[in-house]
Amino acid sequence: MSENGERTQPTPRMLAWARNSAAYRLARRMMSRQELMQAVSRKARQKYEDIAPEVVEILANEAVRFGQTMGAIDDQAYADVKSQSAARNGKSRRAIAQTLARKGIEKELVTAALEEVDDVLAAVRFARKRGYGPFRRKEADQRQLTRELSSLARNGFGFALAQRVVEMDQQEAEDLLLPPL
Repeated sequence: MSENGERTQPTPRMLAWARNSAAYRLARRMMSRQELMQAVSRKARQKYEDIAPEVVEILANEAVRFGQTMGAIDDQAYADVKSQSAARNGKSRRAIAQTLARKGIEKELVTAALEEVDDVLAAVRFARKRGYGPFRRKEADQRQLTRELSSLARNGFGFALAQRVVEMDQQEAEDLLLPPL
């Protein structure tokens, strides 16, 4: 114990808790290294009242080490899965990169994961979800076109790409969405 009553070394029970916490979290969903560290750190501060920041860090590192030993933490695989999933849901490369950066994925891993993401296809998927451009039910006036372009821009698509998608005809959009036989 330190002078202010904080525990300075983790007990074996604390380390076991960190490993169990990592196993539980990683069994439920895929996490990046940073996400697991933050989750275990947050929970350790809640669970153990008088815990020093150094001990919290040791517990978080133990959880990450355990996850890596078990093969459940792989930031490259995490980035690949999340980027492909987001692209299928109509997210732009820029939005995906920002999300992965917030999750603590290194820039090189983000770049590698985004190599296979097609922004045109993602923009068409986004337009289909929202009923924009070629998927619009009725003819759009200037106000509606501005709204569609603004929405695409807010979601990370460049102006030229947004304009291309909004002006695209339905057949061209469907050809992009349907894989070749």
